[in-house]
Amino acid sequence: MKIIIPLPPVTKKNSQRILKNRRTGKHFIAPSEAYEAYHEKALWMLSRYPKSALDTPVNVKCTYFMPTRRVVDLCNLLECTCDVLVDAGVLKDDNSRIVVGHDGSRVLLDPSRPRTEIEITEVQP
Repeated sequence: MKIIIPLPPVTKKNSQRILKNRRTGKHFIAPSEAYEAYHEKALWMLSRYPKSALDTPVNVKCTYFMPTRRVVDLCNLLECTCDVLVDAGVLKDDNSRIVVGHDGSRVLLDPSRPRTEIEITEVQP
């Protein structure tokens, strides 16, 4: 399965916010507004793909085409992508029994068309 998310890739961990629960008064860490906007748009874009909720071992290869040469953390990008795939119903979960690898994932530069290209392939146990 090949999926393209035509948005500039973002991570959850950059610019996190500390918010206060009005009911309990306890503080908690929330993703940035930029991440939440990305997540919402990505879910909408993934709604056209079948809700297969894959629960067999797969390799999730992600190629991130960034708009700038700014250094990014590949692991944080992968975490964001897996969360979106689970929330969209493409993957049942992103635990190590389902997502067994991210072989071939990398970060490249494409200022004119930043995006995430995802290739999900079944892995034999």
